[in-house]
Amino acid sequence: MKSPRDKISYRQTGFLLPRVLIVLHDLFMIALLWIGLRWLAARAGAPPAPSLPAELLIAIFAQGLVLRFVGLYQGLWRFASVPDLANLVRGALLGVLLIVTLLFLGGLLPEVPRRVLLPYPVALVVLLGVPRLLYRLWKDWRLAHENPDAKRLLVLGAGRAADALLRDLSGDGRYSVIGLLDDNPALKGARVRGVPVLGPIGDLPYLAQETAPNLLVIAMPSASAAEMQRVVELCDETGLPFRAAPRIADMLAGKPQRLELSEVRIEDLLGRPPVKFDTALGALLVQGKRVLVTGGGGSIGSELVRQCAAAGAAELVVMERAEMALGGIVEEIAREFPGLRLVPMLADCGDPVACRIALAGGIDFVFHAAACKQVPLLEGQLREALRNNVAATAVVARACREAGVGHFVLISTDKAICPVNVLGASKRFAELACQAELGGNGGRLSIVRFGNVLDSAGSVVPLFRQQIAEGGPVTVTHPEVTRYFMTIPEACQLILHSLALPGEDGAVFALDMGRPVPIRELAEQMIRLSGKRPGIDIEVSYTGLRPGEKLHEILFHPEERYQRTRHPRIFQARPRQAVGQDLGGLLARLERLLAEPGSQEGLQALLREAVPDYRPEQADASPEELLADATHPAMTK
Repeated sequence: MKSPRDKISYRQTGFLLPRVLIVLHDLFMIALLWIGLRWLAARAGAPPAPSLPAELLIAIFAQGLVLRFVGLYQGLWRFASVPDLANLVRGALLGVLLIVTLLFLGGLLPEVPRRVLLPYPVALVVLLGVPRLLYRLWKDWRLAHENPDAKRLLVLGAGRAADALLRDLSGDGRYSVIGLLDDNPALKGARVRGVPVLGPIGDLPYLAQETAPNLLVIAMPSASAAEMQRVVELCDETGLPFRAAPRIADMLAGKPQRLELSEVRIEDLLGRPPVKFDTALGALLVQGKRVLVTGGGGSIGSELVRQCAAAGAAELVVMERAEMALGGIVEEIAREFPGLRLVPMLADCGDPVACRIALAGGIDFVFHAAACKQVPLLEGQLREALRNNVAATAVVARACREAGVGHFVLISTDKAICPVNVLGASKRFAELACQAELGGNGGRLSIVRFGNVLDSAGSVVPLFRQQIAEGGPVTVTHPEVTRYFMTIPEACQLILHSLALPGEDGAVFALDMGRPVPIRELAEQMIRLSGKRPGIDIEVSYTGLRPGEKLHEILFHPEERYQRTRHPRIFQARPRQAVGQDLGGLLARLERLLAEPGSQEGLQALLREAVPDYRPEQADASPEELLADATHPAMTK
């Protein structure tokens, strides 16, 4: 095995040797050309050249210096093209001017006939350009005959990921890597596994034209969200399709069986780096414990089931009312964790008897992920929103209190802060219901609020993917609408991590999700990721805000006194208690109204009474206006 020093030395040698040979070739051609022109001039009757050695030294020195100055040696013969020809022409013209100047200063200009100086630039361009052109034609011919069907790849990045990619593709006849791009100036001209580093990533649009690849590959696993956004924009500018090499961490974790090129992941464009968690903290608490997950077949619920199983839970009860979703996650967990005691329950968590059955064996942790979450749909389904999001939550919380569950975690949403839609108001009501049922009863209550979860069921990402696949248009509700986004792994790790964070009963946890992402920007980026151009290949159309939607979300309510925890990206808030409200009476009224047909107006009045800051008329208000209204004395009584 080569030591790091040996590897550096090898790389430097591999870089310098071809360059030295190219420079020696050009200097030899300059000398040969000068001697040849001198000989032709003598055959045409010019006087002999007593100062020929001095003339040769001046020509070689001056012309070599000019060629270095014009950047002729920054390119590679393998990709010689029109810009290299332009450099040659410019170098030849400047070179002959410098040669004439030095000859004049040395008193040798009268001895050099014009028959030498006038044809010199043209002849030099031919002598230096033809070998470069022939070499490129030969390399292209050899490559085409080695594997005419291979895709030509241009790889962005020249680090470990690129090295792993080249190693894996070396025996794969489907691909041929023609070059690498990297912003490290020390790597320019170097070779990684025989593949040259052609220049910085910023030169991608130009180099893509010169090298004519079929596919661009991004091999930059450590790039930040901003860097990835820049790279994607450059790829989009070329008009070529592009893919991403898998992350080293994913390869070590055994996710791909071999190195495959995949679509660039949309979470790389969140506008912030993904939040990292110490997975051992939550896993240690769950290990050996009995866990119940409601809504275990949904996007969040199923990922929670996977992570609890991986953490070593002793028993896992999965409650889900959709039989196909339940069957899918149960089969997956049984296959991946055959030693886990898995208890599937096809039941509605709003059924008190089902909850008592699920908790009968003794449960340590309950993750309540079951809920209705579709904002526009719930605006016309008030009864089901309150039944599933509020009444069912109260049933689960009450059953947990009676069974002595140690820790109950409610999955809530940032839409519960200054709600303007039924989803947000019902989830805020659910938070209050949990406080009423579990507050001060021995077990611990935690509330975890999510932003919009990328790629979850019903999110904009699957919708945009479908619309892009169908050729568009991609529909965005409003050009100014923004949302906070998080990934499914971030969401579930936040839940598990919150178990290990100290806090008072009923504490609210939220993730610092950085800047809100404009949905228009997300749509345009997804179009670019598909290899298309927004507004040209696929249109983006605006449909107007749907029922219940607002322009901007809010992360924190000022009265909840958010503060950072020992994890720098997790906030914890003191629970905002309902003042002067009989929550038990409100929940009892809710149960009566749910049992009566035609109770829509009564349910609407109850929801406004339970959640005084529910203001559907403020859907288009700014975050500042919503917060100002939320802290108004009339709203905080």
